Amino acid sequence: MQTLGIVDIVWKGRTIPVEKGAKLRLGGIKNNAVTYGRGVARAQEFQGSEVTATTNLEKGQSLVSLLDHEEGELQVVCDTGQTYVFEDAFLVDDKPEATGGEGGKIELKWAAGEAQEIIG
Repeated sequence: MQTLGIVDIVWKGRTIPVEKGAKLRLGGIKNNAVTYGRGVARAQEFQGSEVTATTNLEKGQSLVSLLDHEEGELQVVCDTGQTYVFEDAFLVDDKPEATGGEGGKIELKWAAGEAQEIIG
């Protein structure tokens, strides 16, 4: 049986190669514990989706165009057949750092609402 191995990121129609270790947290309704007296209840709130991935700065690549901070479509494509589409994603770090000597690593972090899941 296959389990998740490779994650591809497509940001505004452009595939961004990412290193091993990309993270996905799907947004939606979250339960928070509310303690009162000797009991516990729950209060709900909405928690946004979060996607974190590390890419590398390549020769000839435009870092400025990669760091477009307007909203757009983000796709997280899994090698296990699931694709998560976020129509309202945006980068949350104003100016990610590019680390020299290690391939120009750039950690990218997006926030978004709920995802549409496509299983292929």
